[in-house]
Amino acid sequence: MADAEITKIEAQKRRGRYNIYLDGQYAFPVSEAVLVQFRLAKGMLLSDQQQTQIGAADQASQAYQLALNYLSHQLRTEFEIRHYLKEHDIPLPVRHSVVKRLQELHLLDDQNYADSYVRTAKLTTDKGPIVIRQKLKQKGVADLQIEAALAQYTQAELIENGVKVAQKLAQHYHRQSFQQQQQKVKTGLRQKGFNGDLITLIMAQLDLQPDTAQEQTAFNLQAEKAWRQTARYTGQQRRLKVKQKLYQKGFAFDLIESFLALKEQQDELDD
Repeated sequence: MADAEITKIEAQKRRGRYNIYLDGQYAFPVSEAVLVQFRLAKGMLLSDQQQTQIGAADQASQAYQLALNYLSHQLRTEFEIRHYLKEHDIPLPVRHSVVKRLQELHLLDDQNYADSYVRTAKLTTDKGPIVIRQKLKQKGVADLQIEAALAQYTQAELIENGVKVAQKLAQHYHRQSFQQQQQKVKTGLRQKGFNGDLITLIMAQLDLQPDTAQEQTAFNLQAEKAWRQTARYTGQQRRLKVKQKLYQKGFAFDLIESFLALKEQQDELDD
């Protein structure tokens, strides 16, 4: 087939995009980068092979620009870039070439991403290493890169941040029994991503101490609540139900017995 002549190059309304006309007919669009790369100009002759090459180059150029736009908002991992391009129907070979180009230009670096993520997490969040590790794995970061990044989060920093979390939890559960307050704090720390050894060190730093007055206030609230909730029961059955509820909440035996004895006295007076 005879070569086709470029008879017109027309700028699109979309910045950086051009329409190419061959032999007086619209043929295909190209980016400014491809226009420069192939030195396209009016009067130039293009073979079928050249047109195919230009089409492939333009597809790669668009995919690259798409990736750059995605990266402009924040750092991304290789997995995120590949997934984003796939969602935009970019063919696999083009995705490979875009990722390689971004890596060569140091615009895509999973180790740098992981390092930055950990630095931000330790300064601005209350998440421990387990949760951080899970988040990075979800973003496709390799295990070795995650461990290298977490190494910058020192044990001293972990304990310091963990104590802040524990203090907030302790305050939140101050109306619970001392035993239950401690358990709630430990559970909260686990949910935030701190492991067992760290939790032990954090709890030692927190140094929670029982407050007799506070414990009594917490008990009174929970005991009266349990008593109301068991109103449909009578006698020994009600006593047993109340005991079970208050034991589960971590209150001491003598507090429970004193409360039940008082209720029995009140019942006798009411009879």
